[in-house]
Amino acid sequence: MVARLVIAAPSSGAGKTTVATGLMAAFAGRGLAVSPHKVGPDYIDPGYHALATGRPGRNLDAYMCGTGLIAPLFLHGARGCDLAVVEGVMGLYDGAADQGELASTAQVAKLLKAPVVLVVDASSQSRSVAALVHGFASWDPEVRIGGVILNKVATDRHEHLLREALGGSGVPVLGVLRRAPAVATPSRHLGLVPVAERQAAAVEAVAAQAEQVLAGCDMEALLALARSAPELHAEAWDPGVVGRLHAGGRVVPTRSAPAERMPTTRPARSMPTPRVAVAGGAAFTFSYAEHAELLTAAGAEVVTFDPLRDEALPEGTSGLVIGGGFPEMYGAELSANEPLRKAVAELAAAGAPIAAECAGLLYLARSLDGRPMCGVLEADARMSERLTLGYRDAVAVSDSVLAPAGARMRGHEFHRTVIEPGAGALAAWGLRQPERRVEGFVQGGVHASYVHTHWAGSPEAAARFVEHCA
Repeated sequence: MVARLVIAAPSSGAGKTTVATGLMAAFAGRGLAVSPHKVGPDYIDPGYHALATGRPGRNLDAYMCGTGLIAPLFLHGARGCDLAVVEGVMGLYDGAADQGELASTAQVAKLLKAPVVLVVDASSQSRSVAALVHGFASWDPEVRIGGVILNKVATDRHEHLLREALGGSGVPVLGVLRRAPAVATPSRHLGLVPVAERQAAAVEAVAAQAEQVLAGCDMEALLALARSAPELHAEAWDPGVVGRLHAGGRVVPTRSAPAERMPTTRPARSMPTPRVAVAGGAAFTFSYAEHAELLTAAGAEVVTFDPLRDEALPEGTSGLVIGGGFPEMYGAELSANEPLRKAVAELAAAGAPIAAECAGLLYLARSLDGRPMCGVLEADARMSERLTLGYRDAVAVSDSVLAPAGARMRGHEFHRTVIEPGAGALAAWGLRQPERRVEGFVQGGVHASYVHTHWAGSPEAAARFVEHCA
């Protein structure tokens, strides 16, 4: 039994992240072990959740991982915790485009049998708030909205009008928050500024969010609501079991299959422990905790390095993972670290497995905004005014260290950059939505693409990568 709450809103911008992070920090400050979760593919919010709780922020994405893994992944992250707080994505009922409720906060709440707390931006309304809350509470009878937190309330008079309007709605008011500049988190072209780029300021902001929540919310009522969630009848996801099933054997796509239904494989053969270097630091903050867990379970030793600071790859590196982030904000520093750029190029030339996503793709390019990068790929990248954003249904075009040709994986794109050409002689993926195109590069042991993937939904990718490293 895991006490749990889903923090949702009618739309983006209502204050979900502020409220969810504040609740996590406030409950953790009371001595509870709090498990933080985020619906959808977002990498940045989980960084603030981790700061608030001292535990890895974990994503619950029904599109990339499949609905069958939502409860197991949740239980894996919440193992040993007193309470789990799940921050939603967009509006409560918004999901993958043209896919109905798939990947929406509402769907995840139903899969977790979790009560929902609706955060409402009340700054421009009074009595109308009752109609809004009634509509959201009655839209889907399977979604249990257990309370509302009113955000950006102006005055005591404003609060009185809101509470009076909601008095007969059947949805209790569990908190009222005033406007508070101290809790704000700065944003830029891809959302919030990550924790790694503003550590001290982020600590202060999270502390302010916790104070605001403690002052304005009924913490006992929220905890009681969380504890009213019923038992989840699912087995916790186990990266060790998944790794043993896939390591050294025939890989079979299992994107949406629960662990107990995963196909059997040949017994893993003995092989040396490869060392996989994973890029980190302020320029490469986008990663899912399950990736490192799956690499370790498949037999790798995972070592983190910072391309902004380290002039060499970790000693004995036999494979390299470079995830997403903001290399465009650190182009000068990345370019100035010539010894590391040379080391990465030499590793690629030697045929070592390299998996690069989005920011990693840009780092492997010949240049980024005119500055020299690693030069592994005959391509040049630059910032763009156009935002590319959305889920992707991808098919591997070429055999690579991540997938055999023809394998399907689901992922997402999220960037304001362009790389030219967009695909190599051997492309990485063929994409079906929103338009049909090929993209990315497969070159020797390199797999580089704009598409972010979640390996919990495709554990065979981690096993295949480690096997190539060994």
